[in-house]
Amino acid sequence: MSLFEKAVKRLRSCPTDYTFEEAAALLEQLGFVEDNKGKTSGSRVRFMRPSDKYSILMHRPHPKSVMKPYAVKDLLNCLEKKGML
Repeated sequence: MSLFEKAVKRLRSCPTDYTFEEAAALLEQLGFVEDNKGKTSGSRVRFMRPSDKYSILMHRPHPKSVMKPYAVKDLLNCLEKKGML
């Protein structure tokens, strides 16, 4: 099983300790590039895939990097709807 397959399997299990860094790494493997929306974006981070201009907007959790369960499910649903997983 490749690292990508392991990352997808972990995301699909909707763990309660899924981190923003894990999500960012998975999105990078899918061809997305992290793009902060500017100085006033706060903790919102946009991931855009240059090939088709598709973007995903995520919240960078703080002070810890663990994502909320609903955010993990939203990311999973978004990627599955687009057929990326």
